[in-house]
Amino acid sequence: MATTATQEQDFSRLPEMPAEVFTAPLQRPGHLGEDWLEPKQTEYDSDDDAIWDDLFARQMEVLPGRAASAFLAGLDKLDLGRGGVPDFAAMSEDLGKLTGWSVVPVPMLIPDHVFFWHLANRRFPAGNFIRTRETFDYIQEPDVFHDVFGHVPMLTDPTFADYMQEYGKAGWKAMRYNRLKALGALYWYTVEFGLIEEADGIKAYGAGILSGPTEVVYATQAKSPNRIILNVDRVMRTDYVISDLQPTYFVIESFEDLYRQTVERDFDRLYRNLPPAFTYANSAVIDVDNVVNRGTQEYLLRGGRGSGAKPV
Repeated sequence: MATTATQEQDFSRLPEMPAEVFTAPLQRPGHLGEDWLEPKQTEYDSDDDAIWDDLFARQMEVLPGRAASAFLAGLDKLDLGRGGVPDFAAMSEDLGKLTGWSVVPVPMLIPDHVFFWHLANRRFPAGNFIRTRETFDYIQEPDVFHDVFGHVPMLTDPTFADYMQEYGKAGWKAMRYNRLKALGALYWYTVEFGLIEEADGIKAYGAGILSGPTEVVYATQAKSPNRIILNVDRVMRTDYVISDLQPTYFVIESFEDLYRQTVERDFDRLYRNLPPAFTYANSAVIDVDNVVNRGTQEYLLRGGRGSGAKPV
C-alpha cells in the first residue's frame, strides 16, 4: 500500500503542508500570495547598479582558473556582465531557451515547502534587493548578487538544471519524514559549496563559494580544509558552518555523477534510518571517505573568522 511518504507529488499547484511536518515559522508579508513572489522586480537605481558592477568585477579577478567551466560558460551565455543588476524577465527568456528555467523575485528567505515547489517547477527564487556598501563584503541573507551571480549561471547546464528540479521534488519527501536538515546538508555541500574535479584541477561550482572572493581561493587552494569525494549518504549526516569558511568541501567527478547519486538513491529507505541530528562534525574525516586532500584545519583550530585567523 502506498503511503504519504511514497506517493508521487503533484507540483502543478502548491501542495498543502501536512500538520505533522516541522518547519521554521516565517511570517509572510501581507502583500504577497501563497507563492511568496513579489509582484515585480525591484527598480534598481544607479547606486545599486554600481554595487552590482563592483561585486562582479571583484569576483572576475579571482574566478578564472578556480570556477567550474560550466559556471564560466553560463556567465557568458547570460551575459551577466553587461552592466547593472540583470533584468529578471530578459534573463529568464534567455535561460528558458537554454534549460527551461526562469528567475523569480522574492523578498527574503522563503518557507522550505514554497522554495521546493518553485524549484520543482524550474523557477529559481532570487532576493529582490541588493546589499549596501556597508555590507559589501558580507551579508547574512542572500541578496540578488548571491542568488543571480552565484546560482543562475549553473542553471544553463542541462544536467545541473535537472538536478535542481529533482532536488525541489525531493524536498517534499524530506519534509514528510522531518529530515529537512539532512536534505539541507546536501544542498549546502553541493549547490552552495560544491567542488568539481576537472582535467586541470579542482574547481568551484557552488554559489556560496563563487559569490565571495575569499572562499573561492580558500576552497580550491588552501591547506586547511578537507576535500572529499561526494558520498550522498555521508554528506546528509554531516554538520555545516553557516557564518564562516567551511572546514570540509565535497568534490564531484561530474554533474552526471551528482545526478545519478541523488536521483537514483532510495531516499525513503535513507530517511527511515537517519537520526534527527547530524552524525559527523563538519571537520571529520571518516573511514569510508575517499579523500582528495586531508586538510590541516589550521584556520578552524585558530578560531576562524571571529579570531581574525588567516584563511590558509
